[in-house]
Amino acid sequence: MFVSREMIEEREAASLAPYGCKSHDSRGREVAETEHEYRTAFQRDRDRILHTTAFRRLEYKTQVFVILEGDYYRTRLTHTLEVAQIGRTLARALGANEDLVEAICLAHDLGHPAFGHAGEATLNHLMAGHGGFDHNRQSLRIVEFLEQRFPAFRGLNLTWEVREGIVKHETEYDVADAARFEPERRGTLETQLANPADEIAYNAHDLDDGLCSGLLSPRDLDGLAWWEWLKKSIGWDGDHFSDLVRHRLIRRLIGTLVTDLIAETARRLDEAGVTCVEDVRALDENIVSFSPDVQRMNRELKGFLYANLYRHPRVMRMQKKAERLLTELFTAYVAEPAQLPKDVQARAAAGEDLYTVICDYIAGMTDRFALQEYARMFDPFERV
Repeated sequence: MFVSREMIEEREAASLAPYGCKSHDSRGREVAETEHEYRTAFQRDRDRILHTTAFRRLEYKTQVFVILEGDYYRTRLTHTLEVAQIGRTLARALGANEDLVEAICLAHDLGHPAFGHAGEATLNHLMAGHGGFDHNRQSLRIVEFLEQRFPAFRGLNLTWEVREGIVKHETEYDVADAARFEPERRGTLETQLANPADEIAYNAHDLDDGLCSGLLSPRDLDGLAWWEWLKKSIGWDGDHFSDLVRHRLIRRLIGTLVTDLIAETARRLDEAGVTCVEDVRALDENIVSFSPDVQRMNRELKGFLYANLYRHPRVMRMQKKAERLLTELFTAYVAEPAQLPKDVQARAAAGEDLYTVICDYIAGMTDRFALQEYARMFDPFERV
């Protein structure tokens, strides 16, 4: 049996909820292309994202712990894969388009620079007066301009819906700037689902990595609403903390967050009388949400992680090192662009803004490459 694209599209029409975004109804691509024989438009977008250079580089970009800290901790790549898995689960349970959610999730951090949020804040400061820097906008820039894989156009020529999902990605730490994508309207349900998928992933795995690293101890969490509920739910008395206990706690946290989000979002969809994609877009606020009690517990957990993990002395020292490293690289390239690779120099010579070209180059660096480049640039004993 051969399953054609048309058959998959028919299956979507029959199985997705009325408010689910059907690939057949996509607004299409900026450059028209012949449709694929056995992949929908959103499946094709997902595959293009997976094969980018930017996606592979996520393997060596910081989530919380720099790659030098150890092999266990999440990187931007493993974080992205966890977000995509959670996103597909949410979409399947709510009748949304799994392929569209997955494509958005896989692309959501493509534009993140080395060294996590410290790297992003540093580049934003360095680019003041030149448009600033935001990893959501940089993700869109990558898929629309920087990745060059096709002779007929720059970028990946992704569908409008995936690109909208990238720029309307928004969590507590990401504020959307969707000027070109109907900013006055809500994103599709699939776009909205990518946001809590990201939040669920980083809350759970940052807690997991913090406990595994020893930067957080179980006793530090005593009294926290989520922690007390999790201990009780798995029947753990707080003694003899082990890897198995930690795995059970984190698994229960993810499962509970996913279940709550599905139930609350389904309730809100029914209450709002949503019957189509345009109904979702026309709402005054995003309809995807946790329940009020879970929102409060999440807020408390985020505050705890910020104060005790993200601001931990070990993490802060590495962040300040990263800030100095990226600042010195950026300053050196601006002072003497001839130190840049020839292909990067060529972009500036062709008329592109030098600051933007340098920002693109540094934003594309992995932690490891940035450390190596710093040594080559400033260590007189390092071979260049």
